Amino acid sequence: MKRIKINPIFIIFVIYLSVFLTARIAYATNEISKITYVNSTISHVNEDKLRLIMQEKITAADIIYEYGNVDWLPELALEVGWPAKTIENLKFIILRESGGCPNRRGGDKVDKACNITGVAEWNHRSDSGLLQINGVNYDISRNKWAPICKQMDICSKDDQWQLLDAKTNLKAGLILYELVGWSPWDACGWDPSRCSKSKN
Repeated sequence: MKRIKINPIFIIFVIYLSVFLTARIAYATNEISKITYVNSTISHVNEDKLRLIMQEKITAADIIYEYGNVDWLPELALEVGWPAKTIENLKFIILRESGGCPNRRGGDKVDKACNITGVAEWNHRSDSGLLQINGVNYDISRNKWAPICKQMDICSKDDQWQLLDAKTNLKAGLILYELVGWSPWDACGWDPSRCSKSKN
């Protein structure tokens, strides 16, 4: 029987090829493992973020609003970013403006549980929520520089419903406070008859 002579270069090539392919397969397997790990981590992070968002919404939704009671306000206001030094004045303004009822529009009458029972006045219906934020601060058709439109994309009377959410209203109010302080809620500025004697 005739023996087949194998070229040593061919043997070296086969060995090299098998080592190379083994290394490539190992590398690919490692990369796939990394991708799987990253994807599972991202998924885990997204789940955690979603859980926090849902918890935040549940926390805000769990508040029982009552006319004349703002005991819940400090925690929510601080969470939104209001400075601690502003909380007492913020309480006073919210009690005066809406009685602590976040669903209230200008002129709305409410009962003790903040249910809307009717409308007393129709001339300031753009005033919205806890801080009774006026349409001039969000409605782009009334003010092309409306800061709440620019920063929160709440830009018309059709968007007003968003400001009837307590947290959203507090965020919008904070934008105004950071721009001009308490002046949007200074009754003397828009009704001289409500100025204190010291301001007359």
